[in-house]
Amino acid sequence: MFRQIGPTEILLILGVVLLLFGGRKLPELARGSGRALRIFKSEVKELNDGDDKRDDADVAAASDPTVRPDQVADDLTVRPEPVRRDSTPEQG
Repeated sequence: MFRQIGPTEILLILGVVLLLFGGRKLPELARGSGRALRIFKSEVKELNDGDDKRDDADVAAASDPTVRPDQVADDLTVRPEPVRRDSTPEQG
């Protein structure tokens, strides 16, 4: 569908950008794009570092349980309540 972009197409795109923004705005546009790219890269790096730290914390928590299994079993035991016989069903 699309073919590769050659040098002619790149020059055409640069010419259109120059006409749209003018010679004075191009350095500002380049600086702004560079800042945006730098911020994006730092945010991606923070996300990746945060995932590694979270994975390390999960492994540490799994290897050092603070609750013993017998404690969990006592907490999960269901104790039935006694049935009240206060009211008698109507017989009919």
